[in-house]
Amino acid sequence: MRERKDIKSWLTDMDGVLVHENVALPGAAELIDQWKADGTEFLVLTNNSIFTPRDLAARLRASGLDVPEERLWTSALATADFVSQQKPGGSAYVIGEAGIITALHEKGFIMTDRNPDFVIVGETRTYSFEQVTTAIRLIAAGARFVVTNPDATGPSPDGIIPATGAIAALMTEATGLKPYVVGKPNPMMFRSALNKIGAHSEETGMIGDRMDTDIIAGMEAGLHTVLVLTGIETQESLKIRPFRPVEVLDGVHELVRDYQGPTHPAG
Repeated sequence: MRERKDIKSWLTDMDGVLVHENVALPGAAELIDQWKADGTEFLVLTNNSIFTPRDLAARLRASGLDVPEERLWTSALATADFVSQQKPGGSAYVIGEAGIITALHEKGFIMTDRNPDFVIVGETRTYSFEQVTTAIRLIAAGARFVVTNPDATGPSPDGIIPATGAIAALMTEATGLKPYVVGKPNPMMFRSALNKIGAHSEETGMIGDRMDTDIIAGMEAGLHTVLVLTGIETQESLKIRPFRPVEVLDGVHELVRDYQGPTHPAG
């Protein structure tokens, strides 16, 4: 069985692992600095498709984390990577923000509402009835239906808001067609991330705070999985899961080289 010492590259979730409400979590800055100093290949993953890597890098810097934009991998980038493999130089009708639109443009895609190859739905705070109606009609006419991530709700200062998965469910109900969902927990997102850094699953670890996205996808992609308890999971919530991560840690500070505290079994 692989151990942490065998891991040569890392994938890590962002929210709940490195940051919480735009504040760096304990050990996050030190772990990133350790990886950079050691020359360790790593990527920070997020299902958020709103922002470009440059935007996210700036937001992380404001939180006290120095993550270069080339070390960020979003569901928008993974989606653009996927559809460009399916249809190089294709076209798409897109509901989303700069993250997904920029990623598609960089892959040579054309944005259009006239017979597009794909309808792609990403995160946005400005869904409109007209956009959703257009997307439904294009899907019904034969456009392939792709969604950046499955998240049904997202956070806001006033409470939860409907997100990509909820809008996609509305479109599925109207068309009778389910989308292909690229982001976590689809292992496709992890495989595209591994390709980006030239890493192999047998020598890569995945750090996450959610069993139903990060850990299950990492497990299915064949990665060494590390759950941190700085997000939504607790030792109690682990008991209802039929699968386990390889490691359970209180936070990423336990991955910093000079940490000497207790460890927690995953079983």
